[in-house]
Amino acid sequence: MTDSVQLTDALDRRVERRDERREFFKAAFGMGALAVGGAATLGFAKRADAQTATITDPDILNFALQLEYLEAQFYLYATTGQGLAANLLTGTGTQGQVVTGTGANMARAVNFGGDTVVQAYAREIAADELAHVTFLRSAGALGSAAVAQPTINISGGLDGPFTAAARAAGVIPAGNTTTPFDPYADANSFLLGAYIFEDVGVTAYKGASPLITNKTFLQAAAGILAVEAYHAAIVRTTLYARGVATPALRTNADLISNARDSLDGATRDLDQGISPTTVGGALVSNIVPLDTDGLAFSRTPSQVLNIVYLNAAAATMGGFFPNGLNGALRASVTAS
Repeated sequence: MTDSVQLTDALDRRVERRDERREFFKAAFGMGALAVGGAATLGFAKRADAQTATITDPDILNFALQLEYLEAQFYLYATTGQGLAANLLTGTGTQGQVVTGTGANMARAVNFGGDTVVQAYAREIAADELAHVTFLRSAGALGSAAVAQPTINISGGLDGPFTAAARAAGVIPAGNTTTPFDPYADANSFLLGAYIFEDVGVTAYKGASPLITNKTFLQAAAGILAVEAYHAAIVRTTLYARGVATPALRTNADLISNARDSLDGATRDLDQGISPTTVGGALVSNIVPLDTDGLAFSRTPSQVLNIVYLNAAAATMGGFFPNGLNGALRASVTAS
């Protein structure tokens, strides 16, 4: 058997294992891990409609902008203890607050414990996400059409979305209702918190790019996609390497991957963890999650919303966006 056939077989076996876990995670998330809104606002009857409904380039860029708001707020708080400046939060729609939580697990600068390497990574990503928000709001992109930042929850507390995601994924053991997942606690927790976002951002830009008609906007989206892919690779590689000494990091990253895959409801595997596999007797890493053609996966806006709302059901709010998004693309459909 050739190495290529062995690799294909290994990938197929990994997909089968994840398919077996899909129903478990769907049950764990159920009809909503956190509070959600009513029926899909845009009236999408099925997932294909979310891709083919008439939407404009500004709609797509505003959808991307709100994902950038989320990432920028998380990384800025994690590195500086403060979020985006007030002049970067305004726009059309309802401007919301950043829910940081209270007490010991509130959003704050991460205690990197002297780990200057991970801290440097975090600072670089924070600067990049700030630049993305600034660019998408600029006259060269959305300008006056930019939506305001909606309410975003980045609390590390017991009632925060990080804890809800970790509990449903099994990162926090079943039955444990007293331990939060706090991504600001230390370097390893920060990396797992970042891992929740980064792969989603890559697939979101990949999925939205065919819907963009303006070449200037498409070029901008392609540029941001590339940066998000670099970010995802940094996080995945660091978790993989640190997982040698701390195997739970790889295990927990795999659990998060499985949970994301259950939320987006795709019949094929759109998500891959970081644990290695053996091909031809040799260990093969899985730093770059690709399909069998060597391409990055795509997610529709609706699938992305299922993940950030932490809800496999039709929803208009929840999870990291407790009041939903601004703009046209704000409703998910039932994952299937």
